[in-house]
Amino acid sequence: MDDSGFMGLALGLAREAGAAGEVPVGALIVLDGEVVGRGFNQPIGRHDPTAHAEVMALRDAANRLGNYRLPGCTLYVTLEPCVMCAGAIMHARIDRVVFGARDPKTGAAGSVIDLFAESSLNHHTSVVGGVLADPCGSLLSSFFAARRQRTLVA
Repeated sequence: MDDSGFMGLALGLAREAGAAGEVPVGALIVLDGEVVGRGFNQPIGRHDPTAHAEVMALRDAANRLGNYRLPGCTLYVTLEPCVMCAGAIMHARIDRVVFGARDPKTGAAGSVIDLFAESSLNHHTSVVGGVLADPCGSLLSSFFAARRQRTLVA
């Protein structure tokens, strides 16, 4: 499967988050062509500010592989990682990040700041952005439009 195929799977996880009332972001971790970790946004339901899709996928993969380090892995996420998630990704030693939509408000892979390009950090993760950007962005836009509409009606 290629980057678009794995991003399609991440979009399915994002839809699960949206159905649960969470911001629709999904993530998965792949090692040697096999999905080893899955996650979607759950900070509201878990009462946990760290329960972003990427962190949930990292936790799942680390548990499955029995190691907090995840070398050789690629993380697919529907939205550009934030600073917290970028830090967790680098601590886990993820080799590659592939994201869908850019995040002009909190993106830490080039939109606001680029932590992945910081040469003084001890781990370097390669980043590819914009994979299935339109469907990833549309899912988020639709979610927030529906949320605003509910607020106006209430």
